Amino acid sequence: MRIVFMGTPAFALPSFEAVAHSENIIAVVTQPDRPSGRGMTLTSSPIKNAAIQKSLPIYQPERIRKDLAFIKTLSDLSPDIIVVVAFGQILPESVLSIPRLGCINIHASLLPKYRGAAPIQWALIRGEKITGVASMKMDAGMDTGPILLQQEVGIGHSETAPELSLRLSHIGAKVLVETIKQIKTGQLLSTPQPSGSVTFAPLLKKEDGYIRWWESAEEIFNRWRGVFSWPGTTMFNGNIRLKIIALEVGVREGQWGAPGELFKVSEKGLEVAAKIGYIIITRLKLAGGKDISSAEYAAGSHLHPGTNFNTRGKSP
Repeated sequence: MRIVFMGTPAFALPSFEAVAHSENIIAVVTQPDRPSGRGMTLTSSPIKNAAIQKSLPIYQPERIRKDLAFIKTLSDLSPDIIVVVAFGQILPESVLSIPRLGCINIHASLLPKYRGAAPIQWALIRGEKITGVASMKMDAGMDTGPILLQQEVGIGHSETAPELSLRLSHIGAKVLVETIKQIKTGQLLSTPQPSGSVTFAPLLKKEDGYIRWWESAEEIFNRWRGVFSWPGTTMFNGNIRLKIIALEVGVREGQWGAPGELFKVSEKGLEVAAKIGYIIITRLKLAGGKDISSAEYAAGSHLHPGTNFNTRGKSP
């Protein structure tokens, strides 16, 4: 079976390696090299690097839907299946119609929940206990195609986005291999997505990382887990921007002051009131600096109970 693999970030690597081991990948399509890091060095995607190691043909269209020459090249490859795992571009109908057996996508949620570019992050932000991975036959909509296979996965209470992403990437690889296997044998049946439980997971914005003191301690913790990789959780001490590296939910009962108010500097860190409950911030990072313990920051900044941290987010 002739397979074209489309993917870009590290999440796609287990799927790429699994398919390359068991199937015939005839070409790889990934995002163009992008400037990265403090030096803005032009950097290849993880999938491109993996494809180079396997001496596979690589294509890097800037915008597929407008690149007619690339679409013609893709058609000339005559793929049986196009596999798409976190590629990063929306495929036009002119591409979806090319492979004989369709385009198969691996999506990190239990569809139709969390359609969109950031399903892992939003599942954590919303405090989900269960998520999963779905293989889907792609259509012209945004993650709206019929479901082929799904696997449910429990979420750890303290699991962060990079930790969950790593787990789901390996589960997704197994789901993908089984999907291709069943397509080859003609056993696979597709199921239309139910229309009543659709939720969305748009790309995160910088503002999604601003701490929201009007939320409960548990909600603040869940948001921190979801935005851990990017943009990170940010609060302000006056005009000083602070990135929260590590925090936990306080377990004592009582009244802790107004939301955002520091009520105790303990050995564990900064204990700050939320709308319901409180959080303990254990590590912080100043803009342009290294991360330090909250106790170290408190000592150097002369923090005291009654200090009010603020946010650039807007209360609803």
